[in-house]
Amino acid sequence: MATLTNYYPCRPLSTFSKTTPSPSLSSLPSTSTPKQQPLLSRKRRVLSVKASSASKEKSATQKASSAGGNPDERVRKIHTASEFDEALRAAKSRLVVVEFAASHSPHSKSIYPAMVQLSRTCGDVEFLLVMGDESDDTRELCRREGIQRVPHFTFYKSMEKVHEEEGIGPDQLFGDVMYYGDNHSAVVQLHCRADVESLIGEHKEDGKLLVLDVGLKHCGPCVKVYPTVLRLSRSMEDTVVFARMNGDENDSCMEFLRDMEVVEVPTFLFIRNGEIRGRYVGSGKGELIGEILKYQGVKVT
Repeated sequence: MATLTNYYPCRPLSTFSKTTPSPSLSSLPSTSTPKQQPLLSRKRRVLSVKASSASKEKSATQKASSAGGNPDERVRKIHTASEFDEALRAAKSRLVVVEFAASHSPHSKSIYPAMVQLSRTCGDVEFLLVMGDESDDTRELCRREGIQRVPHFTFYKSMEKVHEEEGIGPDQLFGDVMYYGDNHSAVVQLHCRADVESLIGEHKEDGKLLVLDVGLKHCGPCVKVYPTVLRLSRSMEDTVVFARMNGDENDSCMEFLRDMEVVEVPTFLFIRNGEIRGRYVGSGKGELIGEILKYQGVKVT
């Protein structure tokens, strides 16, 4: 867990009352010798085979395109520093995920399909690919961004680097993208104390349990547990409201953490009817689920 320091003493909370299969043997062409056919018939057959082959190739291209192949995939290839900077500017406040890769790196090749898949499902996130060994321009860009090993993933928001990872697998990449770019899930994103007060007031009378996930931008355990929070937000949406706040997003968020005596993150606050009923500090999936069930009134044995 990450630790917060220099926090203020607690003040009363008065305002609160996310291979292509091998062909079967039967599909292989026969190796038996075909019967002799007239020349015209053989020519027609050749033309038919060529037409069939062209049709199959066109169909395969269309399938690749619709599945996110090179013609349509949302991963943008970057070739110069100016292209890179312009892509960050154009994204504005949206998350930008950049993979710095190299043609000689097997890990770069193995993780790239996972990024392509994410690009198809996360429409609010921009994905860039920089091949570090492509040219002098891309090598200089890697030096500028401090890239020493590949694959290296860097996350930007509003042209500011918010996170980076090296040597990660698909699951961790998914968790990172959800944590830093999740604007479309059932988890309510809170950006100031007023957002918290408004959400608590909204659910003060409906009896729903409010689970507030409090973390920091650069907190490994916070990122690790967030996919669990996403899944729970979808499976418990009828009875539980999930929300999230990054304490280091701005001064208002940090003040809220200090008021709530949040010293370690992630901390989960359990709120019902406008009152904080308890908290859980940690990133254990089973423990978090157990605490949620407890504050829902479910007996856990």
